[in-house]
Amino acid sequence: MSGDHHDDALLSRQVRRLETLLEEKGLVGRDTVDEVIDGFLAGASPVNGAKVVARAWTDPAYKARLLENGAAAVAELGFDAGGVQPQRLRVVENTESVHNVIVCTLCSCYPLRLLGPSPGWYKSEAYRSRVVRDPRGVLAEFGVTLDDGVRVTVWDSSAETRYMVLPRRPAGTGGMGEGELVGVVSRNGLIGTGLV
Repeated sequence: MSGDHHDDALLSRQVRRLETLLEEKGLVGRDTVDEVIDGFLAGASPVNGAKVVARAWTDPAYKARLLENGAAAVAELGFDAGGVQPQRLRVVENTESVHNVIVCTLCSCYPLRLLGPSPGWYKSEAYRSRVVRDPRGVLAEFGVTLDDGVRVTVWDSSAETRYMVLPRRPAGTGGMGEGELVGVVSRNGLIGTGLV
């Protein structure tokens, strides 16, 4: 993993150099980049994705809209996928026979506003390459063991399209309301590296 650290350090230096050049040329103020980033991240949380899932679990019509057009459906709840420009959001549903997991093999594209800042492992070269080659092995490292009959589908996010997993509603939650169900959903469940 030392290569990941080196790559991160190089990228950090390049980003800082770009910020410095923009400041020196008078294109942005000293604090402008930080203000934009802070504003961009404000409200970004996996709780947002959990609210979307809880609504889908309790409202079949909403679930159908979510699976048909994720961006429009999450907008109904006041959310977006969280990018600099509008993106397509595709929500993929886990079922008894299919388990979905998301990755961005090129970088770390991710529905930030719905899942919060991406975890370090999601951005790592190890995860990005291994989950495509050996999804069951990677899932096992996260504690997710699936029956042999369950097909694992890996979805590769891009700058244009972000993915979010709609986990299966756990058994025994039939009496829970939407607000309670929000607390059941984890960020890993929204990525597919967890069951819920």
